[in-house]
Amino acid sequence: MEELLVTAVIFFAAFHIIKLISTHLLKRKLIKAEQFERVGILEEPAPVNDEKNKYPSLKWGLVALTTGIGFIVIEVLGLLNVSMIHGRDAVMPFGILLVSISSGFLAYFFIVNGKKK
Repeated sequence: MEELLVTAVIFFAAFHIIKLISTHLLKRKLIKAEQFERVGILEEPAPVNDEKNKYPSLKWGLVALTTGIGFIVIEVLGLLNVSMIHGRDAVMPFGILLVSISSGFLAYFFIVNGKKK
């Protein structure tokens, strides 16, 4: 499993490096050919989002808060029940962390939707 992950990371990195270099060289050729209006077609299109993130600090603050609470819960449960955290095979701490992070995003979602009305 570890070899597969390393191979995937290497191919992913190689792909992005080759893409970056080829895009740069193509842009240089277009600029040298004085076709400035065509250079823009190589840019990645920006994601269309009609709703702007009005409260980025609130979102990441809530996520950080709930993540910290999740870590505290994991630590307290680990002190109360040592067998809960059993090395690399423990799944429950990851579940607690994911639930706490998603609760931060949900709290942000409900706060922002409540302010719209």
